[in-house]
Order: sequence, then C-alpha cells, then structure tokens
Amino acid sequence: MTFVNSNGVRIYYEVIGQGTPLVLHHATAGSGADYIDLGFVDALQNDHRLILIDSRGHGKSDKPHDPDAYNLSSRALDVVAVLNELAVSRTDYYGYSLGGWIGFGLAKFSADKFNSFMLGGVHSYAENVQNIRDLMQNQDPFVTFIAQLCDMPKTMRSRHIANDLTALRILTQDRESNADALLSMTMPCMLFAGELDPRLGQVKECAERLPRANFFMLQGCGHTAAIFRSDLIIPHVKSFLRENGLRR
Repeated sequence: MTFVNSNGVRIYYEVIGQGTPLVLHHATAGSGADYIDLGFVDALQNDHRLILIDSRGHGKSDKPHDPDAYNLSSRALDVVAVLNELAVSRTDYYGYSLGGWIGFGLAKFSADKFNSFMLGGVHSYAENVQNIRDLMQNQDPFVTFIAQLCDMPKTMRSRHIANDLTALRILTQDRESNADALLSMTMPCMLFAGELDPRLGQVKECAERLPRANFFMLQGCGHTAAIFRSDLIIPHVKSFLRENGLRR
C-alpha cells in the first residue's frame, strides 16, 4: 500500500494506467476505489495515469477526530503532497461533491499545479450541511441510507458501511464561502450537477462566473444518484480532456 505523510496525516493513494496524469477524487464517505467500481478506471486508464486518493477521514487514510484537521487548506495540501511524492508538476483534476469542494480549494491554494478542473455536484458558496451530519449520528440511519442506494455496487456499499462514522461526522462541516477561488480558475473547467440536485442553481452560477467553463446537467438525477451515472458522465469527461487536457 502506498501512503504519503501530509503534515502528520497518512494519505493513501493508488496509481493506475499510463498517459497524462488525472486525479480522481471521491465524495463524502467514499474512497479512491469508488472510481474502479464506477467504471472510470477501465474507461480512462489507457490514456491517463489515474491518481486515486483517499481523502483524510476516508478509506485507508488516517481518520483524525479533531475538527481542526479538516479545514479546506489541509485537505487541498493532501492532494498536493501526493502529487509531489509522484513528481507530478501539473495534472488535470476530477472531483464530485466533497472532491469538487476540495477542487475549489486546490484552485485557491495551488492553482499552478492544475491544468483543468472537472467538478460535479458542488459550488463554491457557503452551505449548511446539517442534513448530511444527521445521517451520521449512529450506524442505523447511515446503513439505512446506504441500503436505499440500489445503484451502488456491492463492493462500494461495503466500503461505505465500514466508514468511521465519528470521523465522517466531524469532517462534514458547514462550508464557508470559497467564492474567491473562482478568481484563480482561469484554466478550462467543466461543472455539472443533477437536475434534481438542490445545488443545481448555484453550480450553474459558478460555471457562468468562470471565464473558460462549460456546464452540463444530468437529467432526472439528484445529488447522490448522479454519482452512479458514470455512463453519462464519462463521455463528457473524455470529450473535455480531448479538448482541454494535458497532452502527452
């Protein structure tokens, strides 16, 4: 297993494929392996060196129970620590939900390392996420919620249920506005959200404020359901990278 030490927190990562680097960052309660289950790795590994990262508090990475460990700058620096360990000077980036929020942080703190951003189900504005924390108060409501996600692959479901709920609850913090990150995002960007995602309007607003962004919507999908529509998302990712991604 491969880890990097990021200011005292061990961050797990995996590298699959060959070609230009592409970071794939998961949503809350997920891990880098989700992108294997969802088909991203099979679809992209022949053209890209895929960097799958378990965000702190998730997967095989360390799971601090200190709220101060989960500020956005620390989460962004975890990704940069992995890139530095791999001697990757510049990369494209894909992130959904939490992964997209960290993407905005990377644009704010380390924009020079990123050629492009593909961010789904996320905006850069302030947000109260108490409704998500409520699912993590104890195991029963959390497992019930996961069980209702009928499109979730079995191996992915098992990883979600095995989460450290205390860490998840602590890391799921209300978000302060990070709208100033938009000022740093002069690189090509792709933003998207589900038609039924409560964040849809704000995601579109972010895309409209960016000078080089395109936006697409996933018909009939809410925020969580969109995660599993890789059949719809991957063609957009491939097209975007063909036009805007790093060249070999």
